[in-house]
Amino acid sequence: MVVENLLCDELLQEIFLKLPPSSSFSVSLVSKRWLHLYRTSKTSLSLRLTPHNSTIPSLSSLLSHYPFLSSLSLLLPPDPTAATTTEAFSDQLLLLVSSSCSKLHSLRFLAGPVSLSSLNSLSASCTHLTSLGINLFRPLFLTWVVNFPSLKELSIWVCNEECLLDQANEVNMGYGLYSREDFDAELGLESLSLSGIRADDWGTGWLWRSCKKLKKLQLRSCEGIGDGGSFSSFLRCLQGIQEVELRTCRSIVDGVLLKLAENCDSLISLLVYDGGSREGLLRFFSQCRCKLQKLDLRLPLDLNNDHLLAVAVNFRSLSSLRLQSCCLVSGEGLKALGIAMSSGLEELALINCDVVEREPGLLATLGQNLRQLRKLDLSYNEMLLDKEFISMLVSCNSLVDLRLRGCKGLTNAAMVTMSKSCKRLENVDIMYCGGIQAEAIELFVMNSPQLRKVQVEESKLSDVVKARASHKFIQII
Repeated sequence: MVVENLLCDELLQEIFLKLPPSSSFSVSLVSKRWLHLYRTSKTSLSLRLTPHNSTIPSLSSLLSHYPFLSSLSLLLPPDPTAATTTEAFSDQLLLLVSSSCSKLHSLRFLAGPVSLSSLNSLSASCTHLTSLGINLFRPLFLTWVVNFPSLKELSIWVCNEECLLDQANEVNMGYGLYSREDFDAELGLESLSLSGIRADDWGTGWLWRSCKKLKKLQLRSCEGIGDGGSFSSFLRCLQGIQEVELRTCRSIVDGVLLKLAENCDSLISLLVYDGGSREGLLRFFSQCRCKLQKLDLRLPLDLNNDHLLAVAVNFRSLSSLRLQSCCLVSGEGLKALGIAMSSGLEELALINCDVVEREPGLLATLGQNLRQLRKLDLSYNEMLLDKEFISMLVSCNSLVDLRLRGCKGLTNAAMVTMSKSCKRLENVDIMYCGGIQAEAIELFVMNSPQLRKVQVEESKLSDVVKARASHKFIQII
């Protein structure tokens, strides 16, 4: 009897659920039965599409083989050689998803802006959606969100192109509710992400007023908060906010941070990338009275020691500090942080921060103060040398996650110290570390009992390492 026939369908599907995505092709070649069971066991699918006449029939046929999808991501990347993807084409794709995937809980639809009518069809068919990501044209009519009562996470990318005026009027006439913003809803959204918002996007005012349960807010490439630039509606959603991310929002970041400092005591996580003023940041770090636990900053020319000293004084509950490309920071500020947070900081990232290479002895001091560190990321400090790195590592015996990607100055000596001092390491990233050779990687893998994942070039993997990884279920990427 063929071995595959000894396994029942349910057991095979359980096995398929535990296989990595890279195994899907091999599974499909075994038999038609295996292919069918693999597809029916899949609950998550991510597809990259092309704008072609055959796309919709092909997608329809493909989705018919996956009847139990609960998570779907569709991406239609822009084609510079073709005309802009039309709303009609995007609508056809979304209508196809609505009719084919009624069990969806999560949909990320980045295949062009869609109309309100197609969103209406989606809400009628996919009644279990808890997470939705979508592209929209201006003007923004966001009251359609009330038709998704189970929605907890919403992401909206606003396209630069404006919807034609006659189209907008047609929408208003055909969907009276969608154009009304004179009522406040009680939305269940807990996570909201908006990209590309401007000050004149009036539709967002209704959304701010209706989001009274928000825990997480993300703003990306936003020139305003909508509602004519007024913060009055925006304040309504800040009361229980716990996480805020501001990426490339230079024109509004100071205003948002000020309102957070004045109105939000529940904030525990803040990320600010590529935008801010020194005065606005210092005012937030000095005045905010929330018990911040995670701080992630990528501010090459805006962050200096004054900010770090204010953080050291006011945010002693920090458990995670991540700094990227912060060129104006010196050892004085980092040492003050290390002393203030010696008993609580569990994650430290100094990514592409030249202070690591500029000030000898800094890493050793941080290692001596931060003995509770479990995660350390020193990626892309190209001139970091073994001596400085090792002087820190000998004090960090609790590390479970270590990232050194792009640290070209490290050599085999660093790996030897890692294998001796860091016996709890589970995840290690040593990609693009040209000075680290295969023999050192073999020594490290063979002497790291807790290791679960290693990111390294395949050319540096010996047969011994591959065998060890297979036997100990170590994932090598």
